[in-house]
Amino acid sequence: MANKLPTPNSPLTSIVCVSESTMVRYLDLQSFIVRARVLKLYRQALRTARRAPTHARDELRQTMRQEIEKNRYCDDKQKIRFLISEGLQRLKGLDEMLDMTGHS
Repeated sequence: MANKLPTPNSPLTSIVCVSESTMVRYLDLQSFIVRARVLKLYRQALRTARRAPTHARDELRQTMRQEIEKNRYCDDKQKIRFLISEGLQRLKGLDEMLDMTGHS
């Protein structure tokens, strides 16, 4: 039984996401946007970690990745929005702390 891909003109066209195991899964537009926001937050966090003191960078990156991985399979959109909001607040706090300590 083969999976049939949606046609480009179909009103219910979904975005296709290929995971590491090459399993194809379909994301609706809202899920695609939320996923993009999570990835954007993660990239911002990694950029901010570059500003941290050298001795703390690896641990900071590892902690950031663990936080993202911990909720990787969360399907609750409300919880995901909350986690994104919390992540942005924590990132803002880290950014301000790095500014105050002179790490720019």
